[in-house]
Amino acid sequence: MIEKLTIRRPDDFHAHLRDGNLLKQVAGFTARQFARAIVMPNLVPPITTVAHAEAYRSRIISALSGSADFKPLMTAYLTEESDPAEIERGFKEGVFTACKLYPAGATTNSAHGVRDFERIFHVLSTMERMGMPLLVHGEVTDPEVDIFDREAVFIDRVLSKIVAAFPALKVVFEHITTRDGVGFVESSGLNVAATITPHHLEFNRNAMFAGGFRPHFYCLPVAKRESHRLALRRAATSGSSKFFLGTDSAPHRVGDKESACGCAGIFNAPFALESYAKTFEEENALHHLEAFASVNGATFYGLTLNEGTLNLRRSPTEVPRSYGDGNDILIPFHAGETLAWRRESDGSEA
Repeated sequence: MIEKLTIRRPDDFHAHLRDGNLLKQVAGFTARQFARAIVMPNLVPPITTVAHAEAYRSRIISALSGSADFKPLMTAYLTEESDPAEIERGFKEGVFTACKLYPAGATTNSAHGVRDFERIFHVLSTMERMGMPLLVHGEVTDPEVDIFDREAVFIDRVLSKIVAAFPALKVVFEHITTRDGVGFVESSGLNVAATITPHHLEFNRNAMFAGGFRPHFYCLPVAKRESHRLALRRAATSGSSKFFLGTDSAPHRVGDKESACGCAGIFNAPFALESYAKTFEEENALHHLEAFASVNGATFYGLTLNEGTLNLRRSPTEVPRSYGDGNDILIPFHAGETLAWRRESDGSEA
């Protein structure tokens, strides 16, 4: 039995760090275990310009008070009015790492997203030419499509057409939730990859309804059937370079989760690596965890691999039932559970 696992310091290729007081509350959880994170731009208002991204990056660094060796990688929120010249300038100046495509109305703060996808084709052409990745929230928002089918329908109606029209465009199919998503990525060229979250590896849609509606298991894209979860586990632990770590950690205060709104999102940042280690061990694939967490994503993005290492040691780790107090309580993924692994530094981690 493996008692200790040492991996290159990992990256999170999909994180919501929020803003304001919530940013100050959650950013440190991501920064303590990841060297870099792709930061989602769905704020209010969204991050659509270079100036917006520079200001947000400064707020993130300020929230960390210079205490962490952590680099936020900023993204541009695509709208039907996005300016290719602004996107190109931001990418060339090292401000934008990627662009994020939200179908309008698909998830939190996506009202400014895209309805007519052909209206952003001129931006995608510029991105393809530069080698700038497109990050895709892959769900249709047609109310006639069942919520559990929205990813599969998106592949057929939208994503397959984008990949065909821009064959050299780097595409990250983010937080895939279905065997359809796995199959699409596996059958596409090397320029198409996917992130997989720790929570979609851990539970299926039944978790939301065990003994009543359980809002802390509600996320978007919503968890699917058990057969889809098993497909995700196979893909994540397979060793394929097409799949890599993206937590989609999406914190909401408990009052917003346990309300009539029931905001979508799972706050998994505090114990993300321990959660992934749980899955990889259950699949007898701990030897593939480093590639999934620390190599595949950076290689796909064209980033230098991180220096330094991080240790995971077999040691019972109790997950707190909550963080914060008053109106600022957050419920983490695995709240109240005991995980088998504990993250620690070997001295080379910042």
